Amino acid sequence: MKILKYILIALPILLIGIAVFYLGPRLPVITGFAAKNMCSCVYLGERDAANVAKEELGSGLLALANTTVNEAEKTVTSTVYGFGKQVAIYREGLGCTLVADGSLEDLRKQIFAKADAALSYDPDTLLFPYGNQMVDTFPEGIDQQKLNAFLDVQFDKGEEIELGTRGLLVVYKGQIIAEQYGKGYDKDKRQLGWSMAKSVTNAMFGLRVADGKLAINTTPDIPEWEADERKNIKNDDLLKMSSGLDWGEIYTDLSDATLMLYKKGDMHTFACGAEVADSPGRTWYYSSGTSNILSGLIHNTFDDQNEYWNYPYQRLFSKINMSSAIFEPDVAGTFVGSSYVWATPRDWARFGLLYMYDGIWNNERILPSGWVGYSTMDASGSKGGYGAQIWLNKGGEFPDAPLNMFYFRGYQGQRVFVLPDQEMVVVRLGIKGDNEYFNEVLKGILQICMPI
Repeated sequence: MKILKYILIALPILLIGIAVFYLGPRLPVITGFAAKNMCSCVYLGERDAANVAKEELGSGLLALANTTVNEAEKTVTSTVYGFGKQVAIYREGLGCTLVADGSLEDLRKQIFAKADAALSYDPDTLLFPYGNQMVDTFPEGIDQQKLNAFLDVQFDKGEEIELGTRGLLVVYKGQIIAEQYGKGYDKDKRQLGWSMAKSVTNAMFGLRVADGKLAINTTPDIPEWEADERKNIKNDDLLKMSSGLDWGEIYTDLSDATLMLYKKGDMHTFACGAEVADSPGRTWYYSSGTSNILSGLIHNTFDDQNEYWNYPYQRLFSKINMSSAIFEPDVAGTFVGSSYVWATPRDWARFGLLYMYDGIWNNERILPSGWVGYSTMDASGSKGGYGAQIWLNKGGEFPDAPLNMFYFRGYQGQRVFVLPDQEMVVVRLGIKGDNEYFNEVLKGILQICMPI
């Protein structure tokens, strides 16, 4: 009986110890993810907090988070049973920023003086994609009823999240030929692109190359790299995820990626601290840290913070009528180039079309000449799967899609597929999805739109 008594006393203590040992290091990641995503989904996605709690935070360890929205303060706080407190704050024009190791008071002092970034033309007078008008005719040879029926079956009909599609849009020859949305979503609602932000970072880097402020084949200006092997890394290596830096990209547990996104206020500096694992150019490894190194390099080319914050809006988003886009910064004021761009599905389609049009929009060159070609040239070691912050299908990842298709890809099934030969862009936004599923979606759309 005494042994049983001791076991009954020791067991709860042991379980608590295991919980503390396992959960302790993970608490800031759990609460950081919960606070940041609740904040952005509520203030940028214009969603109900209860729905966000259910769909984004309702499973796994995230379900342990108690997350509350303070409307008066425009903040979101998350804890796990009172521990691991993390706070995110919404600021007009900047979206939401996780306070992490920064100061809430300091973030309140950061004011974005957004400059006029109007289009040089009235978008309400032009057809999509340059403007907002839609044609009232349909391309010949495409079965509209069959296409809409195919899109319809990509959406969940009940309360359970099985397919997880929130928006699906097909553009053919510059015209939206099919567009459907899940419950609670529509053409005007922003959605998070997650790692599709990397491709936006690609565009910003290209623009700074055009400005003469950055170059592809030079080494980055990172002082702490000058004393070791990292001094041999070039911007080209960073853009192509071939830097050779030691990095862990795991989203479901502790890793360099989750520590950077949910514990660090200066993500560029954290990522720059990665050590060397291989010589640059030899090994391809997908790294959100690399994208935030690039984002910091772009930031460092500006002397004025507001000029930097205005840059993507004046030089990119406003140029292509991507008016819904919001690029969220970290505590250091650097855009989180790996992960945090919000836009409507139609605006994500416009971004895809910019690349399909070789960086030219409405007869105006936006991206420098040759930039799209460079960006879609496969990186050494990627087996034809990756270019410069842009995914490729040269290796046949999607067997039923063209090999020259390229795409922007984000966590939980965010995709913008660009099919140059077919003059088609397919946008799919949601909360889950794998390559097998997307291959079937692309296959179905192509069979309907371009039957043999």
